[in-house]
Amino acid sequence: MAFPRAGGQAGRIVTQDQPDRADPAESSRLPLRLVLISIAGLWLTYFVLITVRGLIVGLELQEALLWRRLMVCLAGGGITFGMWLVLRLVDSCSLAVKTATALVVALPAALMIAQTNQMVFADVQEQMIQKIGEQQGVIFRRDEAGNLLVDIPPVPTPAETPDAQTLEDDDLDTRTFVIAPAPIGIERWRQLTDIAIGRYFLLLAWAALYLALLAGAQARASQAREERFRLAAKAAELRSLRYQINPHFLFNTLNSLSSLVITGKDTRAEAMIQAVSNFYRHSLAEEPTEDVALEDEIALQRDYLAIEEVRFPRRLLATIDLPQHLERARVPGMILQPLVENSVRYAVARSTTPVNVTIEAFARDKRLHLVVADDGPGLGDSGGGGFGIGLTNVRDRLRARFGDRAEVLSGQAEGGGYRTELIMPLDVNDGK
Repeated sequence: MAFPRAGGQAGRIVTQDQPDRADPAESSRLPLRLVLISIAGLWLTYFVLITVRGLIVGLELQEALLWRRLMVCLAGGGITFGMWLVLRLVDSCSLAVKTATALVVALPAALMIAQTNQMVFADVQEQMIQKIGEQQGVIFRRDEAGNLLVDIPPVPTPAETPDAQTLEDDDLDTRTFVIAPAPIGIERWRQLTDIAIGRYFLLLAWAALYLALLAGAQARASQAREERFRLAAKAAELRSLRYQINPHFLFNTLNSLSSLVITGKDTRAEAMIQAVSNFYRHSLAEEPTEDVALEDEIALQRDYLAIEEVRFPRRLLATIDLPQHLERARVPGMILQPLVENSVRYAVARSTTPVNVTIEAFARDKRLHLVVADDGPGLGDSGGGGFGIGLTNVRDRLRARFGDRAEVLSGQAEGGGYRTELIMPLDVNDGK
């Protein structure tokens, strides 16, 4: 089956964008490193703020408080990490489920931090109580039940003891008061809950940050999946368009071989078979969706023209102009094949005189121009207008590969014959 040749007015095709070929790594989970950084940042900020607050209000025993506060923050970081291990189980669930899970899991986590806080600061709290007692001139102590007591010695009056200045302290009756009963039962839980409330909202603030970071990671992963699927679909389209060329060309070649054999031109038939073998060895070596060096594409067209020269030894004249600096320019594989075949099919085969088929490459304004032209009789007004299969294939492949950065200009040349010009971005990367 031959490629119909475009005729009539010059055509112009502008196509759409092609994405980058990189396959981005994707992950719908937040990286562990980022989770650890967020937890460390939370408790470091808490440590700094509480320390600054203690300095501002003038708390005593700052050195003792400092390392205990650090221990609580380290424990809080570990508990927050455990909270994350639970939250990550619902990473793929809806926002409502993730929010509800955070609200529930933060409760026991806050209570654990509060309990740790009480245990770590228990002894220093006693030290602070004793120091306050010394400053006030009283004695604070705890009884066996854990109640906080204060011992206050009586102050004698002159009316009751005229010689009070000479009395020893042991001679006076000391009065003892309970100022803080030992926390037991519900009271203990009240104290624990009072501390836990502040930690609960602290953990919720971290959970909100985590869910926001997770939403961003999931959005990026979804975008990466969409891009990967789009690239896969585009690669399938390119592969399909590329494979359209081989069956058409092979069918035409077999027809030509049949004609040579029927007419007894066995030598020329053998030469064509060898040329076809070289052509397919070259064309099938490349991945259909990958670009090739322009010099390889031109070499492929030389193989094809060698095949056709067997059929038209006196009528086909080929001229190829490839500047050396453009030899490594990247182009879609076999992009010129339909155009060269059209020139042979509709110019050389229909002419009784020699026809020159020209392949030319040049660069202008950082764009690569590829021209396939012939000086044959052309189709004139009798030719079918619009794009045939060959040019449609070229157009679709350029649109899939380069988007609106590519153009196809085609039509009858001013001096006769037909001319098609492909314009695409100039990429001289050798792919290595």
